[in-house]
Amino acid sequence: MKKILFVINTLGRAGAEMALLSLLDKLRSDEYRIDLYVLMGQGELYDRLPGCVNLLNRDYCTESVLSDAGRRSMAKKVLRSLVNNGRFFRKCGYIIATLARMIKEKNISMEKLLWRVISDGADIFEEEYDLAVAYIEGGSAYYVVEHVKARKKTAFIHIDYRSAGYTRWLDRDCYQSFDRIFTVSDEIKNYFLSVYPECAGKTYVFHNIINQDAIIRQSKKPGGFDDNYMGARLLTVGRLTYQKAYEVAIDAMKLLRDRGRSVRWYVLGEGRERQTLEKQIENLGLCDDFILCGAVDNPYPYYAQADIYVHATRFEGKSIAIQEAQTLSLPIIASDRNGNREQIINGVDGLLCELTPQSVCEAVERLLDDEVLRESMAKQAGLKNIVDDTELGMLLEMI
Repeated sequence: MKKILFVINTLGRAGAEMALLSLLDKLRSDEYRIDLYVLMGQGELYDRLPGCVNLLNRDYCTESVLSDAGRRSMAKKVLRSLVNNGRFFRKCGYIIATLARMIKEKNISMEKLLWRVISDGADIFEEEYDLAVAYIEGGSAYYVVEHVKARKKTAFIHIDYRSAGYTRWLDRDCYQSFDRIFTVSDEIKNYFLSVYPECAGKTYVFHNIINQDAIIRQSKKPGGFDDNYMGARLLTVGRLTYQKAYEVAIDAMKLLRDRGRSVRWYVLGEGRERQTLEKQIENLGLCDDFILCGAVDNPYPYYAQADIYVHATRFEGKSIAIQEAQTLSLPIIASDRNGNREQIINGVDGLLCELTPQSVCEAVERLLDDEVLRESMAKQAGLKNIVDDTELGMLLEMI
């Protein structure tokens, strides 16, 4: 029996984590033993792990990484990582040197600053695997390269490498050590190879796998909107982070209201930007118009009941939320940014617009005013072939 280890940073409710669950479900087989190690030992998707997966974490916290309790748990994990496995002063030296460089380059990211410390303080397993998979950037990549014994090692890239703030010096050129690298789209591959051109011969596109049948089934379950609103509903799904540019969406909603549009905007997700966004919403008098619903266990009834899905983000890899909206036949408005433009054919199954309040507002108005176009885009989105299970062979052929 072949032994495969997957490593991911957290198991919270986000795109890469959802894609991993679908991939693991596809690997159900007597031919493989599937182990999973969650670097932070935390995340609310624990109970969705397929039965075929053996979780290696000795201590696991099911709190969301975005909740107060979850953040406290993460802080404790970081502190333990400083002393686990020794090399305390070396770890502190790395933090100081890396922080100094981030300050110099005016690009400070506490998350990226700490990933290597967390990797070096994580559990070490003596078993040798046939294949080790770092399923996301940062800590999991460092951990697989430096602390896992495996005949073959591979890494997944889910984001625009540069826009997300990664650099070769931060990663210590770790991707040179992988036998194969998978990016979730052609555009993401090009961005990655612009930084690591020498990896061109071992870098391939492996699109996210999602379970469309399960999404459709869950969309028919009880749930969704409960406010009895009679106007058009806009929906956005994603964490409340800088990447998602919600401040632009809020300003666009202000324009829509000022123009007398009967529309309400709902956001499913949590994140560190909540307080800032709530203040902006309140200052603009949009408390009844732009609703931060928080994270929900089953978002799919909301998709099914919405009129338009909006994904106006600064950058993407390959958005699971867009794939979910397409699965449930929603017309989509997205910012004309990397990642988004690869998933949508402008004017066919959605609209691409500039990331400005005016442009987003005008795209929404266009779909609100043209029912024929809206229904045509919804139909085309539902017909789109967004899952290619054959790519799984590229991973398994490594063993």
